Amino acid sequence: MAKFRVTGISFDHMHMGDLLRMVDEHPEAEIAGLFDPDASKMQTAAQALGIPQDRLFTNFDACMDATKPDLAILCAAPADHADYTERLAGYGTNVFVEKPFASSAADARRMIAAMEPTGKTMAINWPLAWVESHATAKRLLDEGVIGDLLEVHFYDGNRGPLYHLADKVEVTPEEVERQKPDSWWYKKASGGGSLLDYLGYGATLGTWYMNGEAPLEVTCVVDEAAGIEVDQHSITICRYARGLSKMETRWGTFTDPWTTQPQPTCGFVFVGSDGTIASADYADHVTVQTRAKPEITAVPADELPEGRRNGIEYVLGCLASGAPVEGPLDPALCLTAQRIVDTAAASAAQKRTLALLP
Repeated sequence: MAKFRVTGISFDHMHMGDLLRMVDEHPEAEIAGLFDPDASKMQTAAQALGIPQDRLFTNFDACMDATKPDLAILCAAPADHADYTERLAGYGTNVFVEKPFASSAADARRMIAAMEPTGKTMAINWPLAWVESHATAKRLLDEGVIGDLLEVHFYDGNRGPLYHLADKVEVTPEEVERQKPDSWWYKKASGGGSLLDYLGYGATLGTWYMNGEAPLEVTCVVDEAAGIEVDQHSITICRYARGLSKMETRWGTFTDPWTTQPQPTCGFVFVGSDGTIASADYADHVTVQTRAKPEITAVPADELPEGRRNGIEYVLGCLASGAPVEGPLDPALCLTAQRIVDTAAASAAQKRTLALLP
């Protein structure tokens, strides 16, 4: 059987290395080539995965012409997602966009419009969608274990985006400070900031947990640290017809949640009409309260089944079967979440509550 040819486009986001490793480990996929305008950004992944130098390109069109991918992984800065997606659509390839969706709902709509005439698939990958505890929480919610979902509480982040390279290789604090002035993560024009980095997680998975429902109003406050043009801490309140939900993002957690959970705990808490569920990032269980059993009880996290263990495996499975991408990867659902993010950013800038932007 011919393998899916997968090409990596841009190394702005450090998750490219993790995603390429998933491709390399997939029995029905191969890395056809890599593109980045800066050749040096590709070298670490190329060496780690044994990708020959003749598969590395600094010219986009030369890369696409040579590699002819079935799937392009896009890890550009958010402000560049729409431009790249329009260019990729011209080559008739399926597109796997690493979160966030885009830097605005307008750009997200450009991406959807570019892909529609091609008949190809676009998926937006949110790594927290592949965390066993969060998938288990969704199952319990769908089963009605805590009744009607009334509130979603989200707190998430890490020590900061420059502390980690691919495969979570750590960088020293001194190197982090050296990189900040030139990093897109800390530039508004590139889509930097903790709000755009992490609110999309809460808004997207939150919309998934709420079965697609959108809030009526959004209120957001961000920190305003001296000398930094983007936020490192944001708190967003969403008013739904059913009540209030809260989504908080933080660059500067005491520890990284994938090594040692900080306090506050990174993850989700759900309040329903008949109980509560807490789902911490990377936990091997969730905790549940119900009216019948109000004491907090641990429920083991479900093992993710083959085909749904990570975004690459899932999307390649959809391409093989012809099934549409669903849940947090669905661009239509992600567009609702992007509207929440846009409204939160506007609310913070205007320092007032806003109706959900169209």
